[in-house]
Amino acid sequence: MTVQEVLAEPKRYHHGDLRRALLDAAVTILEREGPAALSLRAVAREAGVSPAAPYHHFKDKGELLYAVGTRGFERLKLAMADAADTATGQCKSIRTDIGVAYVEFAQQNPALYRVMYDCARTPEGVQEDGDHDEGAYLLLRNALAEAAGAEVSDIDLELTVIASWCAAHGLAEMSGFAKFKALKDQLGGERPFLVAVLDHLGKYRETDGH
Repeated sequence: MTVQEVLAEPKRYHHGDLRRALLDAAVTILEREGPAALSLRAVAREAGVSPAAPYHHFKDKGELLYAVGTRGFERLKLAMADAADTATGQCKSIRTDIGVAYVEFAQQNPALYRVMYDCARTPEGVQEDGDHDEGAYLLLRNALAEAAGAEVSDIDLELTVIASWCAAHGLAEMSGFAKFKALKDQLGGERPFLVAVLDHLGKYRETDGH
């Protein structure tokens, strides 16, 4: 079979797994062409199903985008969990490793990342599938709590989680700025730059009289 014949063949999905096939197709379109190209008809075409098939799972494009955003947070959670599993036991190292995983996910999935946060800003927000305790935010909280032990109060822990999440989110937004290129070169590349930035979170604190 030629390459042209392979590309011309309709995509197939396992019976009963249409929703997953549609979401996979939606993410593919997002990263290839951007949110403007996403529609129920385009998703059906990408998945190799009839134009009416997506309506069995999504009433309109908005509902499809919401499901894609939820899928994105699930994938982010998995990336952060992998980083937490390989990090050392120190709180700072775990925070940095999870933060780097967060930023790299955003860099590797830019269109999906935008949809995730567009959905999260809606009144309903994105509710991640599965137990709430398995969410990406609580994964970070639990990892930092385990590393800190009983030394930190609940309020301090929550503020640390928020600060860490905001730092990673801000770095994801700014890491592509051209102004950082010289510093990246000096530090040895993109990943060393991300590690160095997150390692410096809270490094210098104000003291009385300074």
